Amino acid sequence: MKHLSIIVPDGQNNLSSIIGAYKLFTRANEYWKECGRGELFDIQLVGVSPRVEFYNGLVTVNPHTQISSIRKTDLIIIPSLNHHYQKAIKENEPLIGWLRKQYKDGAEIASICTGAFILASTGLLTGKRCSTHWAVAEQFRSMFPKVHLQTDQLITDECGIYTNGGAYSFLNLIIYLIEKYYDRQTAIFCSKVFQIEMDRQSQSTFTIFTGQKMHGDEMVKKAQAYIESKLHEKISAERLSSMFSVSRRTFDRRFIKATGNTPVEYSQRVRVESAKKAFETSRKTINEVMYEVGYSDVKAFREVFRKITGISPLEYRNKYNKEALL
Repeated sequence: MKHLSIIVPDGQNNLSSIIGAYKLFTRANEYWKECGRGELFDIQLVGVSPRVEFYNGLVTVNPHTQISSIRKTDLIIIPSLNHHYQKAIKENEPLIGWLRKQYKDGAEIASICTGAFILASTGLLTGKRCSTHWAVAEQFRSMFPKVHLQTDQLITDECGIYTNGGAYSFLNLIIYLIEKYYDRQTAIFCSKVFQIEMDRQSQSTFTIFTGQKMHGDEMVKKAQAYIESKLHEKISAERLSSMFSVSRRTFDRRFIKATGNTPVEYSQRVRVESAKKAFETSRKTINEVMYEVGYSDVKAFREVFRKITGISPLEYRNKYNKEALL
């Protein structure tokens, strides 16, 4: 039998991903027993401490065991964290060394949502792809610049390390892992029992783009502000670089380093975010919104919108604005 360690970190208040993972894997085990194959995993909640309080003492969790008692495990799940990530890392330092050792000894590791901060602090994500909640992408990039963050991806799977996007999308990761460890039939059964959509790959539709501003490059901040204030104008990178008296190459390099996007990509994301808000709050047509955000070609607008959100402008409007259907 394989061993599954669902981590219960110290000083955290996010219980849902711990209990959700435990319930789904437990049901997968039960399904295998019903099919005559026996349990696949010995499932344990594993803590840094023997007792952890959640929600200011409202709920107390007594993990089955502590990390110091686990010599070898096969799969580790790191749940989501509170918003104080530096504090979370410091409070769980023993966990970080344990994760490195277990991975070296052959364990696979999955992080849920902001649990990626703990995983990244081990160094195991360096040079690898990673996802986390889109709302903390900027902070994550500033703390772990050597990790290839891809917040458009709902799930990443690389070298026995899995990460996923934000909030309750962890359910999709657990279904993914169940399919990988058990089989497709078990994953489908669990998805039906818990009513979780199968094969969801992107969290782009849910992203709210606020601009990457957590950097110290004042020139880039001014360029960002200019792009955001000239939504209806087509602004070239050459024009922007000349405004700040630097070469195009220097401007692009600094912009990408600070924001993670090229100037063109940044402009596209600002315009699409404005279009999304218009679709959510007004009865304007696709063409009206398209012109408002500086596009004149329907095909080009549709392609950029789909690239960033994962769905078409019409699908987005129908999904988030019921009045538009009346």
